[in-house]
Amino acid sequence: MQQLPTDQANPSSPTHPLGSHAKVLLSSVFGPYAQDDEYGSRALNPMELYQNQVTRVQGPFSLRMFHRSWGLMLIQANIEAPTTMLDFPTLERFIEEIRTHKYDVVGISAITPNQLKVQKMCELVRQYLPEATIVVGGHIGNVPDLAEKVDADHVVKGEGVRWFRQFLGEATDRPIRHPLITSGIGTRNVGVTVRDKPGDVAATLIPSVGCPLGCNFCSTSAMFGGKGKFVNFYQTGDELFDIMCQQEEHMQVSSFFVMDENFLFHRKRALRLLELMEKHGKAWSLYVFSSANVLRSYTIEQLVRLGISWVWMGLEGEDSQYTKLHGADARELVKLLQSHGIRVLGSSILCLENHTPENIDAVIDYAVGYDTDFHQFMLYTPIPGTPLHAELTAKGMMKDPSEYHLADIHGQDILNYRHPHIRNGEESEYLVRAFQRDFEVNGPSIMRIVRTTLAGWKRYKNDPDLRVRRRYAWESRELSTTFSAVMGAIHRYYRDDPRVSAIAAGILKDLYEEFGLKSRLAAALGGRYVLYKIRREEARLARGWTYEPPTFYETNFAPPAGSAAQRSASVLARVVPAPAASADARELPQVVALGS
Repeated sequence: MQQLPTDQANPSSPTHPLGSHAKVLLSSVFGPYAQDDEYGSRALNPMELYQNQVTRVQGPFSLRMFHRSWGLMLIQANIEAPTTMLDFPTLERFIEEIRTHKYDVVGISAITPNQLKVQKMCELVRQYLPEATIVVGGHIGNVPDLAEKVDADHVVKGEGVRWFRQFLGEATDRPIRHPLITSGIGTRNVGVTVRDKPGDVAATLIPSVGCPLGCNFCSTSAMFGGKGKFVNFYQTGDELFDIMCQQEEHMQVSSFFVMDENFLFHRKRALRLLELMEKHGKAWSLYVFSSANVLRSYTIEQLVRLGISWVWMGLEGEDSQYTKLHGADARELVKLLQSHGIRVLGSSILCLENHTPENIDAVIDYAVGYDTDFHQFMLYTPIPGTPLHAELTAKGMMKDPSEYHLADIHGQDILNYRHPHIRNGEESEYLVRAFQRDFEVNGPSIMRIVRTTLAGWKRYKNDPDLRVRRRYAWESRELSTTFSAVMGAIHRYYRDDPRVSAIAAGILKDLYEEFGLKSRLAAALGGRYVLYKIRREEARLARGWTYEPPTFYETNFAPPAGSAAQRSASVLARVVPAPAASADARELPQVVALGS
């Protein structure tokens, strides 16, 4: 395991004089997010992963949801100091917090395009809490000269738990306690906001950070040490199994979003987890990130038994230089996974060095031809701190910062360097073209999800392994009802589009054959209601409606009477004890969580 990165601004990482008695505030950058403003918010770069860079042109069919600031939650769960977390605050709410409460340390997490927001927040902390120590981290920590651009005392690049423990004078080698995190909040699709009922939303599991493959454009890899480097929070399958059992018990979940850049790369740990799942009859579903080559190192039977239900994988093109695709027929692999009910989110990069205006349509068509359940398209973007940025800087290919706004360099708008073939801003149009082509040819992602889920159900509904049958039955539980209604609506919506209408009709036919009258009634009656919701959502979007996350306020000490925290609605959030804890010591420490 790599030696964890140290404080960028001060390598000695001094200890705070108050140690664990220091009051700490951890905050994400302020909103609103889905609008253009003076602080770098962009309508094109909302606080929504899917709408931002996966389903951005799918209108009412776009998957909408928010993800909490998991890194801050992990830090809060693993330091002993009295700590408050403010997630998705407005500017006014952030000011109120630092104006009305005394904090000794203020930690701010951000990505690179949010530099102006971090700068503003640092200025406000200096105004209202002049004696507080300001710590800035997250992906923005990759910026080499950030300490010269924002008024922070420390810029932390890499893993923050160890850094904060050291800064507060705490033992840095204590086992990691895992927060109980719901993977997504506010999920919305086809005009319907899904109720976040216990068990319906996956728990987030964070086994490791960093990526050992180290693609030269990857800011995550650069953040945690680069190629070959990663930080394992949990070394063994036994540790992960213990955490997942506790998440299952306390969150009533059977699915896990595994936030690990290449979870299956750690083969020994993954196979030990499989062994324990089989031994204890756990029919869990795992949503993972993986490279094609690593996926190929497992048999499809192992992936199915391990509960791999959803895979995010890079599909950089037939002439890709990136080794994670070498030796793997990615197109064949995608079809194999889908035929076993494993949904695939493919990720393709546009404007690589060999892309030109003459071949860009062929590049897009090649990506669209994968027919993945979701498809992400991103611009080839040299982010500060990455090897690609250093390489292009050395070649004199980076644009001067005066030629663009930093807030627009997020992979979904413009290039920040001089491409050898693509100039004059054509990249923005190419990106939209790719999303539109995928949507027009393959239809809404929700339709593709139904098709893949149905394929898995038909293949495994009678599997001799009870554990496998249970998992597929759980994943397919809404095929005969909700998903049949959605497909009925899609078939009606696309009645004038022969291609997508034919795909929808074929899926409906399979649903009717499998589930009979129940599915037919859902498609006929529920389909009309869903179509009504789709039309309403379409009109709402046409009027300029945007989606913003709620503010979360969480503290491990009682908030003052009459404060904004007290006036907020109380929601319980808890922490999984460290894996080393004995079975009779699993009472979860509680954190008061308040959403405003």
